[in-house]
Amino acid sequence: MQPYEMSLARAAEEIRRRRLSPVELVDSVLERLERVEPQLAAYVTVTADRARESARAAERAVAGGRPHGPLHGVPMGLKDLIDVAGTATTASSRVRAGHRANRDSTVAARLTAAGAVLVGKTQTHEFAYGLTTPQTRNAWDPDRVAGGSSGGSAVAVAAGAATFALGTDTGGSIRVPSALNGVVGLKPTYGLVPRLGVTSLAWSLDHVGPITRTVEDAGLVLAALVGHDPRNPAGPAADARPDRRPADEADLTGLRVGVPVNHYFERVDPEVERAVRRAVEKLEALGARPVEVEIPMTRYIQATQWGLMVPEATAYHERSLRATPELYGADVRILLEAGELMSAGDYLRAQRARTLMRQEWARMLADVDVIAAPTVPLTAVRAGQESVTWPDGTVESVSDAYVRLSAPANITGVPSLSLPVGRDREGLPIGMQLLGRPRAEAVLLRVGHAYETVGPARETVVPEREMVVPARESAPVA
Repeated sequence: MQPYEMSLARAAEEIRRRRLSPVELVDSVLERLERVEPQLAAYVTVTADRARESARAAERAVAGGRPHGPLHGVPMGLKDLIDVAGTATTASSRVRAGHRANRDSTVAARLTAAGAVLVGKTQTHEFAYGLTTPQTRNAWDPDRVAGGSSGGSAVAVAAGAATFALGTDTGGSIRVPSALNGVVGLKPTYGLVPRLGVTSLAWSLDHVGPITRTVEDAGLVLAALVGHDPRNPAGPAADARPDRRPADEADLTGLRVGVPVNHYFERVDPEVERAVRRAVEKLEALGARPVEVEIPMTRYIQATQWGLMVPEATAYHERSLRATPELYGADVRILLEAGELMSAGDYLRAQRARTLMRQEWARMLADVDVIAAPTVPLTAVRAGQESVTWPDGTVESVSDAYVRLSAPANITGVPSLSLPVGRDREGLPIGMQLLGRPRAEAVLLRVGHAYETVGPARETVVPEREMVVPARESAPVA
């Protein structure tokens, strides 16, 4: 196994035992990045010199016997919404061309303090306002979409061009690309991870979270991100810093798994449904007890999601939209201009619907420990495809299809973990999401980790043979 292929937990153990140096690990990831980046375009900027310097510092710390944690010397990618002092934060948009952050975001500072090594800033759908990240290619099939908006982060992790990455999630933007690229994505409880220094799409829906190759890795990264921050009123108290690492045992005896009887299995590709139901059966074999649940207020989900997101995004972009509208991509500009047409009454009705939905979800989650459902209703579509036609004749836009099953966790703020549970007949990854009560990330990680012990064997890094496409211009090196 090459160092770039290692999970975070495996790499950390090798570094701890001094069988692998941070320099070897970072060099391996950078070499892999250089090979695959022309085909995949996962990065906006590659900070190779900075990464090698940080790796050398991490290696000196290991040699000196100074304490270090599981992220020490481990290469990471950060979505290009996340500020790092002295590094460009462009949000993959011409609007932000030349913008450089003058201070670290809270999450970047915490990961750096934990010893993680930045190898670059990853591509996002412009200002995170989309579900495909069109400039980036899917790691398993370069003719297909990467998913968005954290497409660059998911592709980098899937391809071995980062050991882990951070993404943001406003309507599914961590979980959708994670599902489409066969990696693990965690959207934490709203407010659990601080967002100071992270470019916003819609502030009442935005979340920051990890994208990794295993559930255990997601827990390790989350542990470094979580902690009290007086500037984050929605975050944990000063004395609350629970262990987010999943338990090693795979016994789920007594755990109640909610299986939706509506919404989540409606208008879903049969291969996706079969894979997710098989995954639930594996959880049942580990001792979990399936419980049928009815998802409340389903007819209001997408209207509430768009009713909150569109006006909030437009408010954030109000000045630049009026000053330089021509610098926005057409798809994003149309959505921002649409937000100017929404009334205060529309927005307040969406807020009211969200409040009612949160209350109903709390009642539903009181009867189960987790809910298991598809992350997205179909696998990665071909680049440029704008709609999908379902067997019942319903025509749905690709964006609506991808956001339909992920949006409830953003509206209600509950945590959601996406993990791979197989591949379809074309070899494309299928994802299952686990949803739970607020601040119950440890339960989701426990269940996800248990599934990984019995789930289908899978590659943790996409083989290069899957990436044979014409080369594209790679990210600039900073």
